Amino acid sequence: MQQSRYLSISAAVAFSVGVLGAVPPAQAYEFYNQGETKLNADMLAVYSLFNSRKRYDGKTGGRNWREGFIKYGVSFEQGLAGNGETYGALNWVSSGTWGSGDAAGLTDGSERTTKIEDAYLGWRSGKLIPTLGEDGLDVSFGRQVVKIGDGFIINDDGLNFGNGVADGALNRGGAMYLAARHTFDQTAIVRIGGKQGLHGDLMWMKSDNRAQANTELAAGTLAYTTEPGELAFTYIHGIGVDKRYASDFQRERDGMDIYSLRGAGNAGVENANFAFEYAWQDKAAGDEKAWYAEAGYTFANVAWAPNLTYRYSRYSQDWDSMFNGFSRGYGTWFQGEVAANYAGPFNSNTQIHHVGLKAIPLEGLTLGVLYFDFDALQTRGKTDTSGRELDLYAEWAVNDHLIITPLLGLYQPDKSLENGGAQGGSNGTNVYSQLTVAVPF
Repeated sequence: MQQSRYLSISAAVAFSVGVLGAVPPAQAYEFYNQGETKLNADMLAVYSLFNSRKRYDGKTGGRNWREGFIKYGVSFEQGLAGNGETYGALNWVSSGTWGSGDAAGLTDGSERTTKIEDAYLGWRSGKLIPTLGEDGLDVSFGRQVVKIGDGFIINDDGLNFGNGVADGALNRGGAMYLAARHTFDQTAIVRIGGKQGLHGDLMWMKSDNRAQANTELAAGTLAYTTEPGELAFTYIHGIGVDKRYASDFQRERDGMDIYSLRGAGNAGVENANFAFEYAWQDKAAGDEKAWYAEAGYTFANVAWAPNLTYRYSRYSQDWDSMFNGFSRGYGTWFQGEVAANYAGPFNSNTQIHHVGLKAIPLEGLTLGVLYFDFDALQTRGKTDTSGRELDLYAEWAVNDHLIITPLLGLYQPDKSLENGGAQGGSNGTNVYSQLTVAVPF
């Protein structure tokens, strides 16, 4: 049954999505700044055109569709006469998908909605508590994005299914790839110690995303940050899921414990960057593990200042990718624009070799090439998502209010749908293209 098939898929992954690497997560126009009061008008509009010659919903043929959203509202900062500062935001998102729907069949082109996206309040201490440093205590609550570390486990609540599955019961309103909505419905966050030295945070979050079974979590992180880098430990506990929408896989989040050790920085090597994370999930069906190691270097004295990166990542057979997401740009943590968004492996039951190269030939223009090699760990009783993908992209910031990003993806699966893979028709190379225009204010 198609519905149960996609409910099972949604459990195993934080499925598609990516916001443009060139677009900051929040855009604001300051329209009032007097004394200790700052008021901003927030505005971001994004529109994308997509074409995929292959599809991954059990059918043959191609797909051609469009997505867009507008985020708008207000945010503020209010000083409290030496007693810290309050802050907050109230933003809406209007989104839609048009055309045939995406290549995975999660949308059908009929999705439209307007909903509140950000609605949070917070207070930070400023210099009020010297022993904790500047802004050493930061407390916030409401509807907001929650991100832990590099987004390897929790980046945001960005899964945006449409009417293409479960008779529309999981529909979040369109813009599936663009991930028009990112915020958790309910949160409470306490951050202690600022961003340097020893610091940490405590978090509670509850999703209202049916595709994520309205998962509720608590998390805590202890980190130590210096100039060469950061080392951090995180513990996450699953409090519950909504059984009306949860697959058997997602039901294991209730009572699940997740432990993670990570590090990132240049380790004292100029122009280098290193990162790793090792995580394990203790759940009813047994332990699952995922990890990655990454190294990169920017050739700062070479024309165009190219940056070369290599990363190896491995996800065990039934790893639950939870709320991971698009973090540092293309390739994190949606690895491969076709594979990560439509075909699989969706960061489960796989090992991935990734090589990335990007350069800046002109101010405001970034060119990039991404290569991924996917190797399924277990194929018996599972879709074989082994394959390779090459993505070519450009990020062109024309000015402060216009960003254009074309991308071409070449995806070659080892097997077709008929032979245990996901791609309909054949295992021939899928030529995938997208063009995204972002207008920030």
